[in-house]
Amino acid sequence: MNNITVNKVQYNKAFTFLEFAVVLVVVSLLVAVTIPAMIKLGNSARSTTTEDQLVDIQTDIDDYFDDNGFYPDSLDEIYNPIPNDPWGNPIQFLNHATSHGKGKWRKDKNLVPINSDYDLYSKGPDGKSTSPLTSALSQDDIVRGRNGAYIGLALYY
Repeated sequence: MNNITVNKVQYNKAFTFLEFAVVLVVVSLLVAVTIPAMIKLGNSARSTTTEDQLVDIQTDIDDYFDDNGFYPDSLDEIYNPIPNDPWGNPIQFLNHATSHGKGKWRKDKNLVPINSDYDLYSKGPDGKSTSPLTSALSQDDIVRGRNGAYIGLALYY
């Protein structure tokens, strides 16, 4: 029988610095891609919740009108406290019949106002808004338009 001697090489079972750096880069890239997608998904879910909330509030406002023959001056005539959107901002309401001038009415390009009765909207994730839907501050708002025929992002109105 022939005896073959093989040199035994002992391998270190620990990670080298280079292997650790590669793993760190891969994990960082995954996190960098995943976090914005998760934030977008969360905002999308909150937007859908807000749209449903505005439909419910619109129903309550219309019921108020049916009972009284006029719309409330503010939401606190129906709710105590005024409901907040999922981002913690109070839902906004503006009765056109009792507001002074058209300056605060929601508008879109040449369409002033986008509703003939009242405005109902959420300021969206940034909590900021201006009257024109075309403004950068209003693009993420969830709005009621065409007297309730549209409820959704101002960006798509």
